Amino acid sequence: MRVAVVSGGDPGHVVPAIALCLRFAEAGDTPFLLTGGRWVDAATRAGITASRVTGLALDDLRDAADLGGALHAQAATLASALTPQLAALAPNLVVCDILALGASMAAELLGVPWAQLSPHPLYEPSRGLPPLGSGLAVGTGVRGRLRDAFLRAMTARSIRQGERQRAAVRQEIGLGPREPGPAVRLVATLPALEVPRPDWPDNAHVVGPLLWEASEQRMSPPPGDGPLVMVAPSTAWTGATGMASMTLSALRDLGVRAVISTFSPPAGLPDWVRAGPGRQDELLRRSAVLVCGGGHGMLAKALLAGVPVVVVPGGGDQWEMANRVARQGSGLIVRPSTVDGLRNAVARVLGDPSFAAAAARAAATIAGVRDPVEVCRAALTPQLR
Repeated sequence: MRVAVVSGGDPGHVVPAIALCLRFAEAGDTPFLLTGGRWVDAATRAGITASRVTGLALDDLRDAADLGGALHAQAATLASALTPQLAALAPNLVVCDILALGASMAAELLGVPWAQLSPHPLYEPSRGLPPLGSGLAVGTGVRGRLRDAFLRAMTARSIRQGERQRAAVRQEIGLGPREPGPAVRLVATLPALEVPRPDWPDNAHVVGPLLWEASEQRMSPPPGDGPLVMVAPSTAWTGATGMASMTLSALRDLGVRAVISTFSPPAGLPDWVRAGPGRQDELLRRSAVLVCGGGHGMLAKALLAGVPVVVVPGGGDQWEMANRVARQGSGLIVRPSTVDGLRNAVARVLGDPSFAAAAARAAATIAGVRDPVEVCRAALTPQLR
């Protein structure tokens, strides 16, 4: 099976795309990755055939007055540019990152089945959940259900506006106004981070986090016997800023060691801190707690390693993910972020074994996921015969 995987260049999206390509290759299929230029060389070194595609950068939309309108306009441009590139690859399936709207339109223009890759829990609106991004648990009782219904009504206007924008863009490039939807949805998360809903799509399957180490370098933690705290600043443009320096100030008097996972290490660090790029999976196996910004990829990696977390969430979906982790019991939220708040949260997680026990329970839910390659093959069985 020939599979084209299209993803933007944000690490939270392209890393799962690369991991999925590797899974296809291991299964004997032929994957192609189309992504932002900065990741092409890294994917090639990993053994994946990769090409650059323009029009996927979310940073370009940061200052847009109407983010939804800008995202759909970007999708139209991408669809037109991507169609000949995909046609040359002649794929049996196009896997589109959830934010690569133009890739699904290009696949549809070519008549090629497409799959949607969600590198996080399913974020589709639901008639049984509060709006995604609110961070709220499902309301209980009459008041709770009324609250959720009211909040859904408040967001319904924006959802309808997005649907109108998508319909207009589709017609501009020669498609019908209604999107037929993907052949299959790959939800790349831990079941522990998913929320039950009454309207789960029949073609959506939880396939587990798709993880890939962007750095093969090894980083040794500082010497000593104190517990190791790993710090992973957010890579998303919506993430909290200044988290690493604030965390180091909070940790100074706790008797811990720290490693900061970053491609841009700060200078002048004390001897109980190490910083730089390094395999995060190896660092997590040595860590007692992770301090991070709440991006799904980092949270999922920590929970798979059974490591509890202290989350300093930024915008976007980080608030949603932080609250899901807190409700599951494997972490604490610090918001607003202060040195005292961080110090107290890290000390509490280190001193209470229930957080690590909850993280271990979350890791165990990986047993309930499906193989994404098998899911895609099953969805395409008639076409592949």
